[in-house]
Amino acid sequence: MLNRHAAAFGFALSLTLGGSAVAQETATVESAPKVEVQADTVLATVNGEKITLAHVIAARQALAPQFQQLPDDVLFPGLVEQLIQQAVLGQASDEISSRGKVILENHRRELAAAEKVDDIIADAVTDEALKAAYDAAYADAEPSQEFNASHILVATEDEAMELITKLDGGADFSELAKEFSTGPSGPSGGELGWFGPGMMVKPFEDAVIGLDKGAVSSPVQTQFGWHVVKLNDERMVGAPALDDVRADLAAQIENDAVEAAVQVLLEDATIERIELEGIDPAVSRDMTLLEN
Repeated sequence: MLNRHAAAFGFALSLTLGGSAVAQETATVESAPKVEVQADTVLATVNGEKITLAHVIAARQALAPQFQQLPDDVLFPGLVEQLIQQAVLGQASDEISSRGKVILENHRRELAAAEKVDDIIADAVTDEALKAAYDAAYADAEPSQEFNASHILVATEDEAMELITKLDGGADFSELAKEFSTGPSGPSGGELGWFGPGMMVKPFEDAVIGLDKGAVSSPVQTQFGWHVVKLNDERMVGAPALDDVRADLAAQIENDAVEAAVQVLLEDATIERIELEGIDPAVSRDMTLLEN
């Protein structure tokens, strides 16, 4: 039901915006002078019900992405008209249905919870917290070896041996990979980029570790087929720079802060639950239970 309502209002907004665009193209009068406004500035009244700038700002934030990208001078009047339409439709209803009241209660909880989460997150991610999280994750990190390799994947050992013969004869590894490899890296010359221990299946990793830089392996069998592997380069890498992992650390700090806050609130709350085992879970799909 909510989706149908959203679609209806979205369609109404589309019509309003379309009219605004036409008006823009045909208008010849000069723009009105700008006036100072506040959040409580009344933009329209509908049978005494006020529609303020704050309502418009909130409505814009809830719009679908395709509407968010529209120019302000098109979207602003369109939103005012949409809110006017919602007001007259709402006033035409005698009262909100029992289903509507339940939905509003859920929306209120969701909005209040989201604002609380925003407050928690705003206070959680500090330079000190980021540094502490970085130290905890990487202070004891040992340098590890990484490899840069290419491979050609074929179905049989004989095919792999034929490729090695071609390479011994001076053929270009990248060109052979483009022509013969059945793996997804074939079109890029078999390049796999940089990877560390544990990122490849063991037979493949063992073959790479045993190679000198620039060398080509004998045929290597894995569950994917037979590989001819070339080690392009290797390097030792330590802990990443803080700036390189800042976003990941911040996300973890936010998650930890929210989880901790929720746990404290749950422990302080008086919560009474009934046993759910005797209730058919399918009732959660029965919208008829919300009717008067």
